[in-house]
Amino acid sequence: MGHQEEEGPCRVKPRSVDLEVGDHPLGEGSYAHGSMTGRGGDDDDLQPSGKAEDVIMTTEEDLEETAVPSWREQLTARAFAVSLVIGFFLSFVVMKLNLTTGIIPSLNVSAGLLGFFLIRSWTALLARVGLLQTPFTPQENTVVQTCVVATTGIAFSGGFGSYLLAMSRRVADSMGGGSAAAIDVKELSLGWMVGFLLLVSFVGLFSLVTLRKTMIVKFRLRYPSGTATAHLINSFHTSGGARKAGEQVAYLFKSFAGSFAWSIFQWFYTGGDDCGFGAFPTFGLQAYRQKFYFDFSATYVGVGMICPYNINLSSLLGSIISWGILWPYIQSKKGSWYSAELPASNLHGFAGYKVFISIAVILGDGLFQFFRVLLTSLIDINRRRKADRDFLKEEEEERSDHVLPSAATTAMSSNGRGATAVETLRRRRRGEAQDHAVGDPEEARRVKFFLKDQIPQWLSISMYVGLSAVSCVGVPFIFPTLRWYHILVTYLIAPVMAFCNAYGCGLTDWSLASSYGKLAIFVFGLWVGANGGGVLAGLAACGVMMNIVSTASDLMQDFRTGYLTLASPRSMFFSQIAGTAMGCVIGPCVFWIFYKSFPVGVDGSAYPAPYAQVYRGIALIGVQGFSTLPKNCLSLCLAFFLGAMALNGLKMAVEHTKKGWHKYLPNVMAMAIPFYLGSYFTIDMCLGSLILFLWERRNRAHADKFAPAVASGMICGDGIWGLPAALLAMAKVQPPICMKFLSMAANAKVDAFLTG
Repeated sequence: MGHQEEEGPCRVKPRSVDLEVGDHPLGEGSYAHGSMTGRGGDDDDLQPSGKAEDVIMTTEEDLEETAVPSWREQLTARAFAVSLVIGFFLSFVVMKLNLTTGIIPSLNVSAGLLGFFLIRSWTALLARVGLLQTPFTPQENTVVQTCVVATTGIAFSGGFGSYLLAMSRRVADSMGGGSAAAIDVKELSLGWMVGFLLLVSFVGLFSLVTLRKTMIVKFRLRYPSGTATAHLINSFHTSGGARKAGEQVAYLFKSFAGSFAWSIFQWFYTGGDDCGFGAFPTFGLQAYRQKFYFDFSATYVGVGMICPYNINLSSLLGSIISWGILWPYIQSKKGSWYSAELPASNLHGFAGYKVFISIAVILGDGLFQFFRVLLTSLIDINRRRKADRDFLKEEEEERSDHVLPSAATTAMSSNGRGATAVETLRRRRRGEAQDHAVGDPEEARRVKFFLKDQIPQWLSISMYVGLSAVSCVGVPFIFPTLRWYHILVTYLIAPVMAFCNAYGCGLTDWSLASSYGKLAIFVFGLWVGANGGGVLAGLAACGVMMNIVSTASDLMQDFRTGYLTLASPRSMFFSQIAGTAMGCVIGPCVFWIFYKSFPVGVDGSAYPAPYAQVYRGIALIGVQGFSTLPKNCLSLCLAFFLGAMALNGLKMAVEHTKKGWHKYLPNVMAMAIPFYLGSYFTIDMCLGSLILFLWERRNRAHADKFAPAVASGMICGDGIWGLPAALLAMAKVQPPICMKFLSMAANAKVDAFLTG
């Protein structure tokens, strides 16, 4: 689905069909476009294998002479109709993942495959009856993929599993500790959620659109997810690619059907608390109490097949550290470190350690990566500026000597495009000559089409100002504690934040939108203060900032994809707008179905939404300080915060040795995810990794070709079952059987009670 975006709900890049992907740092902002976020290795660029390069070369040769439709012809009614259908169903998948563990793999492969399959089937049917008028092109396929990613992206960045849900009384009361003050709680309703997203989701689209030429053509940022998505779409529209896509779709639908049927079967045995296959004590009852068990979830087996091995093993390691060692030790201090009378969900009790230590690890990793990406971006910008200065200095020296290089004269006379030796020097000094040879006709063709349909600068600036003004007026009506001047300050600094995030995403393929959102929680929560409703204000400001920063980097990813598929920037821009509009309505509606059908956000429920409590915990720290922490919790938080920073620093240092050892060091964000939730989903994901490993050992080419489709089908089948399950719950239809697992002693007591 879109880019690999952050701590909290995390998006991870899948293994591409034709491109090999290394480990990807987890994080919310990573809802990688595509997050293909999502979604490069630990901040490494996506590196195509030699086989993939051959495929790409063949694809470009096949498409070189293809006529490119105008931007209006790329925006077809069938493209938006298909996008609406796919976006609706994939939003259920994203929402279910968002409300369970928060690990959201990119479904770009699914979006691209399904879009290609549905429209190609439709055009083939019309062609048979002689009614086909408009052929299906890579540009139209790009429009579908962009629109779907934008739609499902709102299900992620809309905060339904994080900042929006954290505002609810349900989450506030479940955390205990006096956190449910009326001024810091806002009851959720479908109307104001749709209105809020409409107010804040479009502003980011206009924040960086004027820099598209600079980012894509001048800086030539790679945006690995956008690049991989483009090559995937281009490959579909060759004869061999179409046949391969058809085979992948067949595998996707088979795994989808199996996953959906398995979900139906499991439902019949869940007629009570802790019933069904999801409560099977795989490793014994004691391990089950510590959250170590296999819950038979097709979703997270599929996620494990998509996520890199390092991510899955890091999550398992985090489970062992937290639920195997740390939490049992803290529980042994009950009555000493915290009152034994407090309920398990109270922040001044055991829950406080789980929430705030998890926050410390997340913030430690997020802060380190924030400064790392920022430093990487600044170094790259400085390198480009130095190259330009050196070029201008050498050019000035040549002019002073009145010497025109013979190589330049030869190039100018033989190359109608005017590619001089000096231009070659400039590109070489920018490190671009190896990727973009001077005079490359395909590259020139891309630049021509990318610059053909301009988006007027005056329009983008005026729209940003106008939408910001509307938001400054409208958002305070929804959140009175967040004043108009708070929002104005956000929109004044947001373009700078958006540029930093988009630039860093272009280099590392990692969006840090959630880091900017957490920063906004602290800043605006402290500004408003505890007595002024700082918790609610901070969470709302987080939503404003995250939506701007996230959509800006997503749009640049789309521009990169469109640049490589020859799709017009205008068609990309309008498809992003259309997808965002769809998401602002579909996302809240899908969330509302879950929210009204299940106890979403309550610890121990089927949809605990763990990051809602994490975000609310961050807001509480921001306005109340460390007074909310139980005894010794601050020391433990500091130790884990520094530990996260140190592990990241070690990984970066080892990475610079260029020996590849950093891939064997654990990923900090992946380790943090099970600290709050438990180990059950990591068991599922590791099983997915094992299946993929054995498949690759048996037939690597077959696994590379079909594993992403099989995994996507497993995720989609189980995820879409959430719709009929929610409808059954709303209709008060309960499963007929409760399958529960008891110890022998407990079973004897039950038998005695029943016979007595």
